Amino acid sequence: MTTFLSPGSVLVADRLLRHGQPPIRCPAAESVLGDLRRRGVTSVGGPLRVFDDPDHPVSFASVLPGTGGQVGLGLSAPADDPAGQAVAATTLATWLAVARPRKVLLASPRSFCAGVERAIEIVRLLLDQRRGPIYVRKQIVHNAHVVADLEAAGAVFVDELDTVPDGATVVFSAHGVSPAVRADAERRGMRVVDATCPLVAKVHAEARRHARRGDTVVLIGHAGHEEIEGTLGEAPERTVLVETVDDVHDLVVEDPARVAYLTQTTLAMDETTEVVEALRTRFPGLRGPASDDICYATTNRQNALKAIADEADLVLVVGSANSSNSRRLVELAHRRGTTAALIDDVGDLRPEWLVDVGVIALTAGASAPSHLVEAVIAALGGLGPVTATEHEIGRETVHFTLPTTVRRS
Repeated sequence: MTTFLSPGSVLVADRLLRHGQPPIRCPAAESVLGDLRRRGVTSVGGPLRVFDDPDHPVSFASVLPGTGGQVGLGLSAPADDPAGQAVAATTLATWLAVARPRKVLLASPRSFCAGVERAIEIVRLLLDQRRGPIYVRKQIVHNAHVVADLEAAGAVFVDELDTVPDGATVVFSAHGVSPAVRADAERRGMRVVDATCPLVAKVHAEARRHARRGDTVVLIGHAGHEEIEGTLGEAPERTVLVETVDDVHDLVVEDPARVAYLTQTTLAMDETTEVVEALRTRFPGLRGPASDDICYATTNRQNALKAIADEADLVLVVGSANSSNSRRLVELAHRRGTTAALIDDVGDLRPEWLVDVGVIALTAGASAPSHLVEAVIAALGGLGPVTATEHEIGRETVHFTLPTTVRRS
């Protein structure tokens, strides 16, 4: 099999083919492809035949020890494309320069939490049972791969309900919605299936309770996040948003003796504690939630990373850029003095991050599928032998019941 190369393009080998010898797999291929595409180089993946014949594309390849045996790195460019050949040669040299044995410390728990699993299962069950299109308001969870997979299965993602036909089936995402959105859906006769995480729904209920009591509700979180927008909508006339300690200093409330606080469920524990302490200093009678609003999964993933971050040269967090809990994990590593990066998948790995890096701490946000973590380990194993060890701080047994409208009989 030969992969056709158009002028100006570079082939990245997913396996090396040599006459009379078994193929050599190239597990780091997706990372190399991602590197080239970030640099604006047209590139494709496929098998690479290593020839000495000048009529064939010019190949640059190397075989090295990897996890489970020999692995390869290979690139090629058309024989009449010296610029492409130069790119292929320098790219191979760059990745070979960071090839070495590595240890990977796996934070556990990581990846999906119960709320995310529930939300995804709701959409999948509706697609199985579908009677017409299944619309999902906003991303069901904040992960590009999850959304793409559900789109491929037939789900229709929309930003707002104005693009959903009256009477259609619509799923509210795990982040929750405001009462105004619910009222709009009811007015238009939509069949609503609510995938709001029960822990987010708890915060909504607390907001209503405090507002009914006449408190000013101080909501700690990130402006513009969908969870925050939904919670603010429960009692907009009595709720104020703060993000930092400085915001607390500038806060003006109706009655300093009647103040309560709530938090977004996906915040960093350390930073949230600082904001709450600042609120208590300003408002000694401050009321808080009966139990922590920051969810168990966020807390567990942060504690699991804390346990290994100091041992690592680099922390990799698998998660999408709009995932709050994933971003908090990167920030946690930075606060502990460890270099860290957020990656959607192995295509985001950069060779410059791996220079002189022998130990990597690897985790994933609560909305990132576990197979993406496995793919990172495999890609690193294409750059040298990898020893991966689990570091478990506890096991999660939480399970949330599905809405009755989508349960299997």
